Amino acid sequence: MSSFIVSLIVELMVSGLLAATIGYCIVLNRRLLRLRSDEQALKATIAELITATEIAERAIHGLKLTVRECDGTLGERLRTAERFVAEIEREVKSGQEVVERVSRITEAARTAAVERENAPQVAPIVPVTVAPREPLGIPAHASAASTLAAANAFAARINTRAA
Repeated sequence: MSSFIVSLIVELMVSGLLAATIGYCIVLNRRLLRLRSDEQALKATIAELITATEIAERAIHGLKLTVRECDGTLGERLRTAERFVAEIEREVKSGQEVVERVSRITEAARTAAVERENAPQVAPIVPVTVAPREPLGIPAHASAASTLAAANAFAARINTRAA
């Protein structure tokens, strides 16, 4: 009977090990199922990530094109503005030169008028009648003071435009 007991014990041990193996296989099967379901979720996540990356790349490309266009437009506007500034500076200098000339003419006219008043009268001056000319639309009878005031107003307008 002892061989029967030994054989029974061996059979029971094999049965126990077989039951443990079956139990471990069930646990392993569940883990593999979870892994496969996680694999599907991971594949879906990766597909979404690839799609988002492609959209981002297209958006970046569009932004680069927009930046290039803006840079070109802004550069052209800056060049145009620089030309306008240079032109305005030339016009302001020209206006200042005109004002300086007018002021010198006015000062010379005042000096001549003072000298005429202070000069002794030797002989009466015979007036010569000459048809008045109106160059540039300025009346012949306009005084030097009104010309100077008009030139100063013109220079002030140019300076305010330049500023």
